[in-house]
Amino acid sequence: MNYLAHIYLSGDNEMVRIGNFIADHIKGSQYKNYPDDIQIGILLHRQIDSFTDAHEIARKSKRRLNEQYGLYKGIIVDIFYDHMLAKNWSMYSKSELSDYTKSFYAQLTDHDVFLPEKIKYMSQYMIPQDWLLSYARKKGIQKVLEGMNRRTGGASKMDLAMGDLEQNYDEFETDFKLFFEDLRDFCGLKLAEIENLFNRT
Repeated sequence: MNYLAHIYLSGDNEMVRIGNFIADHIKGSQYKNYPDDIQIGILLHRQIDSFTDAHEIARKSKRRLNEQYGLYKGIIVDIFYDHMLAKNWSMYSKSELSDYTKSFYAQLTDHDVFLPEKIKYMSQYMIPQDWLLSYARKKGIQKVLEGMNRRTGGASKMDLAMGDLEQNYDEFETDFKLFFEDLRDFCGLKLAEIENLFNRT
């Protein structure tokens, strides 16, 4: 899953959200250098990624993509799923997406001492451009795909993936809704399990 889904699946604890958001930049046991709630978010992020990679519906979504994307298929599906979450936000949250994203950006700013340098750099663009809200629009997703392609020096061809989304839009949306129900249930159980481990220490 991509940024918006990871944040949403963290629940209401803002430090868990921060941990989940920065997790890709925290390697191995480095997570132990952070406060407990951030550690919980990092560990939850890793569980979400493992669950997603192994889930048959997510794999089905990857198979809908052109073979030219190779190992980047998983990243593309993550981005597509964030679009579907943003588009269907009212199904999953009582808050307006615009309010939700503003609140999270404020949390990032408040806790910037915990952010890796790459996240601090990225947030200089993410916050004023409101990336998370832009995911609800196809133009926003196209911009993300183009940016990812530039980062790979054009090797990923991810800038072309919008065509795949358009061709199978309804199918990707159906995949997402079915998968996300399973993922939400999983995260509810896994988050409680991880929190219990910290409560015993």
